[in-house]
Amino acid sequence: MKLTKLVALCILLGACGTVKTSSEYLARGDGYMKDGKKQQALVAYNRALALNPDNLDVYAARGAAHYFNGQYTLAVQDFERVLQQDPYRADIYTAYASVLAAQGDFQNALKVLNVAQQLRPEHAETYFARAGVYYMLGRYDLAVADYTRTLQLRPAADVFNARGGAYLKWGNPDLAQQDFQTAKEAHIPAHLNDYANLN
Repeated sequence: MKLTKLVALCILLGACGTVKTSSEYLARGDGYMKDGKKQQALVAYNRALALNPDNLDVYAARGAAHYFNGQYTLAVQDFERVLQQDPYRADIYTAYASVLAAQGDFQNALKVLNVAQQLRPEHAETYFARAGVYYMLGRYDLAVADYTRTLQLRPAADVFNARGGAYLKWGNPDLAQQDFQTAKEAHIPAHLNDYANLN
């Protein structure tokens, strides 16, 4: 009799060992995102939220996945949910601003990026995103300034290339060529962040 209960308990515990937690699905989704498998990431994030609908990190990650899938309305919903619960997350403001910029709402994107920059003044991605918005607005001087600040914080080839493009538009072809050359030759990361090649 005791052996039967022990076997039943072992089977039950073994079955419980295969149940994933919200955090495990989040990690799985993040892995899919890094591998460029955006749809599989969304499935994992949705499973994580089914297990824990209060996990703000999952909403943030799912918002990014929606953004990279071009589902901007869904991305905004996820980012706004995070910011309602935790209004001090500079990274979420930066991501939210990227969605606004992708929708062509550059003025509001700038406002949101300025909030992010105030919350976390040393966040390279915020300067990089704001530089891109300034570029789209034709404010090449401000774009160059923010690209330069990004490079001071975390050099990457894509930032040198972006600043080179801003220099060209601003009428400084020599400085542009220097940046393009540095992007090719420097021993620095190719991209500022892991998601740069998901678009």
